[in-house]
Amino acid sequence: MVSSNGLATTQPLFSFGLISDVQYADIPDGRSFLGVPRYYKHSILVLRRAVKEWNTHQKHKFAINFGDIVDGFCPKDQSLGTIKKLVDEFEMFRGGPVHHIIGNHCLYNLPRSELLPLLKIKTLDGRAYYDFSPVPEYRFVVLDGYDISAIGWPKDHPKTLEALKILREKNPNENKNSPINMEGLERRFLMFNGAIGKEQMKWLDDVLLEATKLKQKVVICCHLPLDPGAASEKGLLWNYDEVMNLIHKYNCVKVCLAGHYHRGGYSIDSHGIHHRVLEAALECPPGTDAFGYIDVYDDRISLVGTDRMKSTEMHFTPPS
Repeated sequence: MVSSNGLATTQPLFSFGLISDVQYADIPDGRSFLGVPRYYKHSILVLRRAVKEWNTHQKHKFAINFGDIVDGFCPKDQSLGTIKKLVDEFEMFRGGPVHHIIGNHCLYNLPRSELLPLLKIKTLDGRAYYDFSPVPEYRFVVLDGYDISAIGWPKDHPKTLEALKILREKNPNENKNSPINMEGLERRFLMFNGAIGKEQMKWLDDVLLEATKLKQKVVICCHLPLDPGAASEKGLLWNYDEVMNLIHKYNCVKVCLAGHYHRGGYSIDSHGIHHRVLEAALECPPGTDAFGYIDVYDDRISLVGTDRMKSTEMHFTPPS
């Protein structure tokens, strides 16, 4: 059924909750490198209100945490207990599973070998990428943006060494988290970002091929943004261009969702794929919120945001 304004009035196929960059720590409030206030203790209250709201709706099939469940400033002797505490808060969601994505702040606290079991990411060899299909028409693909990374793997791991080589070649600074003297998109080569490796690229290719055969629409989820139009260049996946070139070979991907860039952002790329970067729970002053849910339809997805998370209608084809 279509209403007079051209928008479908059908019920969504399904809905799910989402939140990003909680970055909780039991420490005094602080500021980012750029001076933006960070409310470390308040963010767990944002999460609690999110879960309560999702439960109230009684319609969400699952929820997604877009990464950085805990902050890098969390005292290291508290990392394990703090992450368990945050996971327990997510487990209060009654609608279905919570799918976790790892971010850089998670990896500052615990190595992958300890982190992934806590987040119930059941994969082999420390991989944090996976996919799931909540209904036959849709597939969600969770990418591991820190597959090639200088954080999270053992110091002598090939993936660590590959990441350090990239940083040496691309970032001239002694502090590899600094973009000083770097121009434009080159500013993404910072230690708090990462890349997707060859094995994961092959896996992604296979998943998109299978989704195409099954006539599924695909939603890509990654902590790191994949489009410069939706985030600062300092927050992008190192090889976002390579990943998007692969994605653009197919017509099945409709939306890419991400966190990491706390201000949030939105763009539509040259192939009509929507890129929505989610506003961070961490930067909500006391009494404010940033979370939401998405209603998924056959021809669009609709992000219904709370407070600082902006609502966004994402139509797969231009409305007639």
